Amino acid sequence: MNSAVTSTTRPTRYRTIDLVTIAMLGVAFGVVFWGWGKFYDVIDLGAAVGFKPAAALLGGMWLIAGVVGGLIVRKPGAAFATEFIAALVSMLVLGGTSWGSTVLISGVVQGLGAELIFALFLYRRFDLLTAVLGGALSGVLEAFYEWKYYFPDWDLQWRLLHLGFLATSGVVIAGFGGWLLVRSLAKAGALDSFPSGRP
Repeated sequence: MNSAVTSTTRPTRYRTIDLVTIAMLGVAFGVVFWGWGKFYDVIDLGAAVGFKPAAALLGGMWLIAGVVGGLIVRKPGAAFATEFIAALVSMLVLGGTSWGSTVLISGVVQGLGAELIFALFLYRRFDLLTAVLGGALSGVLEAFYEWKYYFPDWDLQWRLLHLGFLATSGVVIAGFGGWLLVRSLAKAGALDSFPSGRP
């Protein structure tokens, strides 16, 4: 996959394979999200290191679906839809996670973060920069949401550190990791039906 892909036209019409791929990615990442939630609960990184904001360093895994969906399908709404479907599936798999239905709100917030970055580049750029910015903004928006609903009693220092950790995790896991995943899928021939799978 070309790491600096641009297009002179903005694709808007969805093909059946685009919709099927978004759904399949959403389901696959939803199962991953569910498993990551169980791992997150067990490891409890914030408690383990004695600093609760540090738990945000694991948050990037929940941001990856939107980045990957946007990089592969390259259509308006693809990033948002992939992230939201993944959140929905994670809520439904084997009783869901400890966050219950609130994961749907996170899915909206995180999907919006990735989608806004692809929109900023008018759906014409799908390189590493776009991926890491998408992961970062998803992390920032999720941090804002979590401040209000999960950590309203945190002081400014803890909130800013939490935001920095979550954005960094978004850059590394969702952004760079998502970009590497798409490159690997393209090299394996799994994306031959998409521009993301062509040199």
